[in-house]
Amino acid sequence: MTLDPYRRTRRRLLLAPTTLTLLLFMVLPMLLMGWMSLLAPDTYGGVRWKEWSLDAYVQFLYERDLDDSLTLNSDYLQIFGRSFLLAGFATVVTLLIGFPTALYIALKEEKTRQRLILLISIPFWTNLLVRTYAWMLLLRNGGLIDSSLSALGLSQGTLDVLYTPTAVAIGFVYSFLPFMVLPIYTSLEKMDWRLVEAAFDLGANRWLALRRVILPLAMPGIVAGCLLVFIPAIGSYFIPELLGGGKSLMIGNLIQNQFGTARNWPFGAALSFMLLALVLLVMWIYTRRFQRPPGE
Repeated sequence: MTLDPYRRTRRRLLLAPTTLTLLLFMVLPMLLMGWMSLLAPDTYGGVRWKEWSLDAYVQFLYERDLDDSLTLNSDYLQIFGRSFLLAGFATVVTLLIGFPTALYIALKEEKTRQRLILLISIPFWTNLLVRTYAWMLLLRNGGLIDSSLSALGLSQGTLDVLYTPTAVAIGFVYSFLPFMVLPIYTSLEKMDWRLVEAAFDLGANRWLALRRVILPLAMPGIVAGCLLVFIPAIGSYFIPELLGGGKSLMIGNLIQNQFGTARNWPFGAALSFMLLALVLLVMWIYTRRFQRPPGE
């Protein structure tokens, strides 16, 4: 169906604010970041706008010696690996907690579901930074958790959890758990539960019905939830900074250090661009795998 010129013009005008916003706040910063990563760093911070260089990408894997020779340096790979490990761990734990929670909510009556979803969304009413500071008070030595375990005789000495990777993982799980529960609940809530009843009629037990019927139908929500947890976790900055105390350096902290303390803007831009490329690759795989048109 071909639109007449008036309708095409009206549609373009309606899309113009959205298109302009995307260009200004998404496309233009990405292009600037990519351009900056290909420039040479200035001596006192910033970049040399007329001097092209690939040193920012070379620095990710190699270190220059005094004689200008390159030596393999795996420090940044270890930071990326640590970031993937912690983000992946948080994703798995939130999935193990979030799927049973979403399934429990989906099986309740309408009014009960609404109340439970409201409870799940309550943490969003408070700023994440404030909630992270609250976890610092809970996990510190002499805090509520440490004092309670000592009073019950379950702990000898101090807990020593704060400023460790364990504290960072706890912060990730707590902060991003609603992002796992809500997409899975959305998939389960739209599911035709008569399919489960049919599986029982055909002799399936609960485990078989869960594995062969419920899980495949909930898979789009599971994958969406995993993305919504993994992507913010891998690029998180202040949760590792506050709960990890700067000891568990992750990609977000490394990028901040390059733009702040190290004043190496091209390398910070290159790290950001590599992280963005990884995120876009994951999103592309998700689109290809789980959003195919019916019949393909």
